[in-house]
Amino acid sequence: MTLVERLRQAMAIGHADTVLLTGDHVDVESIASPLAQAAVLIPVTDRAEPGVILTLRTDTLSRHAGQVAFPGGRVDSGDADAIAAALREAEEEIALPRDRVTIVGEADRYRTVTGFEVTPVIGVVPPDLVFTPAIAEVAEVFEVPLGFLLDSGNHTEASVEWQGRNRHYYEIHWDGHRIWGATAAMIVNLSRRLRWNG
Repeated sequence: MTLVERLRQAMAIGHADTVLLTGDHVDVESIASPLAQAAVLIPVTDRAEPGVILTLRTDTLSRHAGQVAFPGGRVDSGDADAIAAALREAEEEIALPRDRVTIVGEADRYRTVTGFEVTPVIGVVPPDLVFTPAIAEVAEVFEVPLGFLLDSGNHTEASVEWQGRNRHYYEIHWDGHRIWGATAAMIVNLSRRLRWNG
């Protein structure tokens, strides 16, 4: 069975007891309405031990500077759907050719405190592609083993006081990188949805 088939099969299996994170821990009223639509690509490398491609955003960005993220962004009017937006953004941010991505499907949407509803799009890419970061947005492109990301033992729950309330979030540490916020939440959801056994 190919990696694409294995991922599609894992996504198709429903688990009645799956509890997903639906959004940042804030009151619904405090999120702008309607939510702006965004999409990210979760590129999974097709190798014996699959990995996930992530980016480190530059320190000069106005939003989420210096944070680890999936390639992605706002769904534009010219995008046919969330999948098209995710592919376009990945091509713009890390020069990932959209024709080298085999789409597995969309994962569970996630609402952010900044007013976005993000659709994660899972895609399988060939191993050892050469990525070229868009220097205005991306400081680094790196790969983390899929098994490591999906292992709930690597998901640490943390909290911080933000705007007068305690905000809970997940973080994952890999090779000096701190993955947290919406990116970590989408990984936690994927872990709970897939129950991946490699």
